[in-house]
Amino acid sequence: MSPRPLHLAAAAALLSLPLAACGGAASSDEAAAASPGFPVTVTSCGTEVTFDAPPERVVLLKGSAVSYLHELGVLDRVVARAGAYPEAYYDRETQDELDAIPLLTDELDSSGHVQISKETVLAQKPDLVLGETDTLGHETLDALGIAQLEEPGLCPEGLADPGFDDIASRMTTYAQVFGVPDLGEKAAAAVTDRVDAITSDIAAASDGKARTAAVLYPTVGGGATYAYGTRSMAQPQLEAAGLTNVFGNVDERLFEVSVEELVGRNPDVLILLHSDGDAAAVKEAVTSLNGADKITAVARDEILVQLFNFTEPPSPLSIDGLESIVERFGQ
Repeated sequence: MSPRPLHLAAAAALLSLPLAACGGAASSDEAAAASPGFPVTVTSCGTEVTFDAPPERVVLLKGSAVSYLHELGVLDRVVARAGAYPEAYYDRETQDELDAIPLLTDELDSSGHVQISKETVLAQKPDLVLGETDTLGHETLDALGIAQLEEPGLCPEGLADPGFDDIASRMTTYAQVFGVPDLGEKAAAAVTDRVDAITSDIAAASDGKARTAAVLYPTVGGGATYAYGTRSMAQPQLEAAGLTNVFGNVDERLFEVSVEELVGRNPDVLILLHSDGDAAAVKEAVTSLNGADKITAVARDEILVQLFNFTEPPSPLSIDGLESIVERFGQ
């Protein structure tokens, strides 16, 4: 299926209500003329989104893009945010920038998805919304003339073969959208250099005997346990760390898994992801499962609990997550 085109006069949204953001051709032409390098068209979850000028009123519905926007020096264009933004993700400078952005809500469901109404978001008069929710997707915002971008790894179709090169690519995409392409090239190169340095050190230290691993997202308080397959960033992250994904034969991003299957695949190490809250409770959600003590990783306490964005979706935080995995389970 070919992408659906969406053309938005992003600059016009600053001066008028969201419904009028797709105003007359004259305002679009003027915006394009005033913004060198525009219009810019990118694809988000199968939808083509065109920007006539760099966005100036951004609303974050997820924290996935924060590290990109910080590296590009455009986090000050975010006027509101919703969801969880754990301090463990950010350095002091980034945290100070986030603290200056009003938080609309930090209410999450049991799966870590933000709970926010359409009306609350629209009241911010955004010209760009980053992230999707159950109530705010492309079709809803398209009808209102508001641009929306989702991380490719979080789209329904996901990424067929995710990797660290997706981080550099996404950095250049955001740089084009925000009108800072030169900064994007430098930041993308820095991403590549950083990953190369980490993987080179791992290769030099490897004894050729890769341990097995599983990356899981448990439900605290009882409920399903989910595992990550080859269509997730967990796959290249484990490979880069010198570990073998026990679910490396599953061509899916995320899927429910039973404790019996975990015992059968018997990973040497476990990496447990969560959106926010108590890491000890996340660990207990797995170790307390009936029969979990038969898993080598549980029996030997070879378990790392880390925040979700340190793995998914591909972002500079995934590199931080890789460093944590290497530090904890270094070969």
